[in-house]
Parts: sequence; C-alpha cells; structure tokens
Amino acid sequence: MPNLRLALCQTDPWVGDIARNGDEVVRWTRRAAGAGAQLVAFPEMALTGYPVEDLALRRSFVEASRSALVELAGRLAAEGLGGVPVLVGYLGRSERTPARFGRPAGSPQNCAAVLFGGEVVTRFAKHHLPNYGVFDEYRWFVPGDQLPVLRLHGVDVALAICEDIWQDGGRVSAAREAGAGLLLVINGSPYERNKDDARLELVRRRAAEAGCALAYVNMVGGQDELVFDGDSVVVAPDGGVLARAPQFEEHLLVLDLDLPAAGGDHTDGLLLADGLHLVRTELGGEPAGAPAAPLRAEVAPRLGDEAEIWSALVSGTRAYVEKNGFRSVLIGLSGGIDSALVASIAVDALGARNVHCVSMPSRYSSQHSRDDAAELARRTGLHFRTVSIAPMMDAYLAATELTGLAEENLQSRLRGTLLMAISNQEGHLVLAPGNKSELAVGYSTLYGDSVGAFGPIKDVYKSLVFRLARWRDEEALRRGEVPPIPEHTITKPPSAELRPDQQDTDSLPDYDLLDAVLDRYVEGDQGRDAIVAAGFDPAVVDRVVRLVDTAEYKRRQYPPGPKISAKGFGRDRRLPITNRWRRG
Repeated sequence: MPNLRLALCQTDPWVGDIARNGDEVVRWTRRAAGAGAQLVAFPEMALTGYPVEDLALRRSFVEASRSALVELAGRLAAEGLGGVPVLVGYLGRSERTPARFGRPAGSPQNCAAVLFGGEVVTRFAKHHLPNYGVFDEYRWFVPGDQLPVLRLHGVDVALAICEDIWQDGGRVSAAREAGAGLLLVINGSPYERNKDDARLELVRRRAAEAGCALAYVNMVGGQDELVFDGDSVVVAPDGGVLARAPQFEEHLLVLDLDLPAAGGDHTDGLLLADGLHLVRTELGGEPAGAPAAPLRAEVAPRLGDEAEIWSALVSGTRAYVEKNGFRSVLIGLSGGIDSALVASIAVDALGARNVHCVSMPSRYSSQHSRDDAAELARRTGLHFRTVSIAPMMDAYLAATELTGLAEENLQSRLRGTLLMAISNQEGHLVLAPGNKSELAVGYSTLYGDSVGAFGPIKDVYKSLVFRLARWRDEEALRRGEVPPIPEHTITKPPSAELRPDQQDTDSLPDYDLLDAVLDRYVEGDQGRDAIVAAGFDPAVVDRVVRLVDTAEYKRRQYPPGPKISAKGFGRDRRLPITNRWRRG
C-alpha cells in the first residue's frame, strides 16, 4: 500500500483578519513540511475566519479573500513550500450561478482550495449548507456541486467541508463511488457539551460509508458566542481511531497513513451521488512505502465533562477579549458564586494581572460577602478595590421616593453605572456575571447586573455553576495550588442581597428543580403539558414557563457569551418578544 504523511493544522483563524490568517497558514505549513508532511490541511474558511456571517454579502470582502488565496499560493512557493499541497478554506463565489430570487447576491460560497507549486490547482464549494441551530448558511452561500479528488503519491484523496459529512449521501457516498483511499474533511464545528462523542461516532460511520479512512480537521478558538474545540481526528475504514488532537488548543497532528493505491479511472465530470460531478486533480509524486522511521500516531486523552466546559468558557472569554483588542477586564465582585466563577474564568483566560474587580457594597451587603470577595482576590492575585454605593443610594433616595423592587433594582443599576464609568476611565472590558437560570426567568436587573460586553457564564445553569466552582477548586488542589473560590462562597445560600435577609429561593424554585424544568423547556422545546406529564408540579411549571416567556426582552439586551449547550440564548433560540402564546 502507498504511504501518505498527512498534517492536520488545528488552528485559530480570526474573522476578517485575512493577512494574519494567511501568515498563520504559511507558519503552520512550514512546521508541517519540516515534519515531512506530503499533504497539509487547514480548517474551514481558515483564510477569512468562520463564521463570517453577512460579511459574505460584501463583494469587497469576497474579492479580498479570493485575491489573498492567489497571493498565498505564490507566497508558499516563494518561501520554498510550493512542493507540498495545502488545503485551505476561504470565502469565494460561484462563477456560473445565475442571480435569482432567494439566492444571496453575488453568489458567495464557502470554499476550499488546494495550493501547490505556486498555483491554486483546484477549488470547490461546500455542498451541504447547514441552516439550523447557530447556522444560517442558506442566507450567505450557494452550494457547490463537485466532488474534488486529488491524486497524490499514488493515492486518491476526496475532499469535503464540514456539513458535507453531517448529512447523508452527498460527498460521502460520492467518495465511495470514486474509489477514494482517503476522505479529508475541513471543519468549523462549534463546541457544545458531549459533541465530541457524537462527532467521533459520526466520523466513524461516515468512514464506513465511504469505504476509506477519514481525516477530520477542526478549528479552535472563539468567535463571538461560538467556541471551537479542535478535537481533530483520523479514523480507519473500520472506525478505529488512528490519531486524535487535543481539545481547545492549536496543534499540528501529523501521521503516516497506509492507503489503497489509486485506481486507473481518471474521468472528469462523471456524475456521482446527489448530482455531484467528479473533478480529479493530478498532483504527481511516486507511491512510497512505509517510511523507515514512521511517526507514532498521537491519540490525545479526552477531557472530563467539567474540564471540557471550563476550557470552553476560558477559550471563549479569552478570544472575545483579545480579538476585540482589549487587554484587561473588569468585574463587579460581590462575594457571590456567579461573580466568583466569572473572576476565576477570567484569571485563567487572561492572567490575574489583567483582571480588575471592584466590590460595591450597599447597606444590605453582608460582611461575609464582602470578606468572600476580598478573599478570592487574595487567593488569585487579581486587582481589587472597594467602592461603596451607599452614598449614591442615599442621594437618589433623597431626590425621589423609591421602595420595594424599584429600590432593589436601583442598587444594581448604580453598580452597573459605576462599572461602566471605571471601564471608560481605565479601558477595561466589563464582564457580566449572569447565569443561564437567571437569564431564563428574568431574575436580573436590566441596565444593572446585565451591564457588560461579554457574559462568560451566560449559557451555564446555576446548578452547573456550583459544580464548576467545586471542580475548579478541586483541580487547584490536585495541582498543588490554592483553590481560587472560598468554600463559604460555594456553600452559602445564593442571594442578590438587595434587601434584608434576601435569598434567591424567595423568588424562584430551588435551582435544581428550576434547572430541570428549564432544560426541558429551553433545550428540549417541550411544552407545558409534556413537562407536567414527566412528573413536575403543574404550578411550578406554569410559573417557570410564564417567567421564561415574559423575559425575552431582557435576554435580547444581554451581552453575548460562550455557547456550551445544545441551545443557548442568542444565536440558537429565537422567539418573538411580543408573544401571547402561553401554553409552552
């Protein structure tokens, strides 16, 4: 069998920064070539970043991507890397799709190309366009209709892009028809909990259907609310894992593959499954046997559930801060569990020297909460100051008579105003501490604790907040470090501390019960009757459903945050604000 040394470059492209991304393609290709790679692959739209959303509809951006692709091919050759084929994703357009109603203007396409010998030797567009969950690709792209196959060193390599293997048929079936020895798939597959297992099962199934080995390269990093976890993998036709990259970090995965020799048929234009036309590209190179010093295939260990979620939250926070040009963040540190968790995430993402926290006590703030905030700052080494809002509160109450909920919310809004003032003065990006349970039922103050540019735990239910806090402290002990979050912060009953002896359970069901109902109503899209039929108290269900439905206007005004669940508020779940449907 011929042997092919394949390099998968698990990288972090930045949306819109075409020059930087091109530099990264050159840098990683040089590393891959130094490792003896004969074929190098980068993630989906690695040249433009992903997803580009409505940038795809700007002709100037499309043309900048197309021009950069040609320049990149020349640059690789000029730097002595032209002899290695490089598969890279980019934003292109169809040259032959007629304009018609329902298609995006200019016919942009989610494309990939092979660069070799200083030229763009083949181009193709994504065939299956996802239009569910966080994806709107029918809005942005027109589909491709080819199966590209590279003949390289005596092996036929079929090429595909992400969704092409999530749908039945298409390029997977066509790869089998074409007799490919390897199906190489480039991806921009966002993270969500437990997706790594589902993804591996998918890749195994598609390898069996294609009748060949399958290599899957994914990106890492974050883009607004999406986090990409890498998890690139290569499997044999029988589903056995040959190599797997680590999660949430840039990585070069190189391995030697023994692949079946290419057949004799070299017919271009042959009609295959789903109307795909076969397009073969001959790249040459003599078939080679196994190298004298074969590379040992790397299979990175998987992260546990809490470690995986923590890595996603840290990656998403770091990406948002750094890619938007900030160096430091500001957090209102109350001594409660939510702000403590957000501060710990920020320290892991950016380093303690770049995390600034301010305690803003009012007359209702307990001493133990003030102490807990100061203790977390001491343990982590972040910057910490105290600014009492009591004088500001007194000034407002002297000017206007406020009681009850209005008085409670005023405290939160004063804190939000203070945070934004410090942010403007010192240049920090404000992080909002709200969790998914509170956002779901509207248990937050608009223009108060919702103030911020990014919400690191926006997609984390309160019960999971406690689990993550305990896990992070236990992880610190395992490493021989000081746990960042004080034990008392985790064990005390949660409270907004906006009135005497207040606890969250005064206004909400117990969080374990609340989260169980929310999981069915939000993630599961179950109606009220179905949730009641599952054994939940009808009064509790009715209350939760009403709270969720009437809080949509608040969620629309909350900042973005990293998506970790199957259905996050924002890109995933889009319901009307004005809505009279109350049956769940």
